[in-house]
Amino acid sequence: MRVTTSLLPLLFCSLTVATFFGAQKVLHDSDLSVPGENPLQYCRATDDNIFVIDYVDLDPNPPQGNTNLTIEASGNFTQKVEDGAYVQLTVKYNKYITLINTREDLCEQLKSLDKECPIEKGNVNVTLVVKLPVVPYGSYSVFADAYTKDDEKLTCLTADVAFKRG
Repeated sequence: MRVTTSLLPLLFCSLTVATFFGAQKVLHDSDLSVPGENPLQYCRATDDNIFVIDYVDLDPNPPQGNTNLTIEASGNFTQKVEDGAYVQLTVKYNKYITLINTREDLCEQLKSLDKECPIEKGNVNVTLVVKLPVVPYGSYSVFADAYTKDDEKLTCLTADVAFKRG
């Protein structure tokens, strides 16, 4: 199963890689929290972001492994996003072990949501159900940094989630 299939809903809703791993405990700082019921944080101030997230709601929140996760999200693109946009994705286990470090084509990933580039300026609403796998216990850190083809910032999101045994 490709992680990026779940990434795009999180970015776009990069927004499910953090939730792809589910969670029993959510660790975050409320100052940069993404609106809604989710473990997402912005990487930094969002004043210059092209993709402005209104909210991301997860059900259940926190997510649980081996269950269906419903993601409902809304946001606004302040300008048209063309083919060539990309996401730099890193997932670490227990903060030190890199599980994933990849650059993914955003427009290619949009196809899993029945969307395509260009993404027109304006509001976007997404509802998606993702089957989460069984997840080994431990802490997972996710970093998703998205850019246009011209390297303009779309958004940057992080999430830290922890799983306990049993």
